[in-house]
Amino acid sequence: MSRTPRQELLAYCRKLQPSGLSRTTSGNLSVRVEGGMLITPSGMDYDRLRSADLVWLGLDGAPLKPRQRVPSSEWHFHAAVYAARSEAGAIVHAHSPFATTLALHGLEIPAVHYMVAAAGGDSIRCAPYATFGTPELARNALAALEGRKACLLAHHGLLAFGRDLRDAFKRALEVEELAEQYWRALQIGTPPVLDRREMTRVLEKFQTYGQQPSLTRAARRPRAR
Repeated sequence: MSRTPRQELLAYCRKLQPSGLSRTTSGNLSVRVEGGMLITPSGMDYDRLRSADLVWLGLDGAPLKPRQRVPSSEWHFHAAVYAARSEAGAIVHAHSPFATTLALHGLEIPAVHYMVAAAGGDSIRCAPYATFGTPELARNALAALEGRKACLLAHHGLLAFGRDLRDAFKRALEVEELAEQYWRALQIGTPPVLDRREMTRVLEKFQTYGQQPSLTRAARRPRAR
């Protein structure tokens, strides 16, 4: 049985802290719904959230339902991404340790590992700093996401989107892992970077990466003899 958008969002909210992506109330998640988005509320502990605490919001910031919680202060960049990127079905924003460490220095993640392609390009850009919860931050994030599905936010954290929450969450975890690998490599020295030609090849291969053919019931179960 498929879960409702509320059930799905609540399930991923409860994965934020165990995954290491966020601590306390930092970060936020949303999923696209008809007429706008369903987004996490502002400043509430994820392990105490109930489905009724999630906020239905139009892309203009107007509430879609009466008597709701106050939405995440970062609703601006969630709305901007949904408005500009039709392929975005869900968004994860986190203050994960290694991505945030790089973002504190305004560093992007270059192609030190081919899995940088998981974010859609040959680097993971870092958006210039702007005050949290502002349209300016939304504009900066959107520019950093051009041709990408994830970015860092200077002095802030990471932002990733996907076709659904599973895809967005997986991408956010991948960005955090790449940030950790890059940070560790920097402790030895500046690591070499894969050239553009190689990353073009990798990005082409990523068009079909991880896609598995569906198996029929007959194929999954050997026939009795």
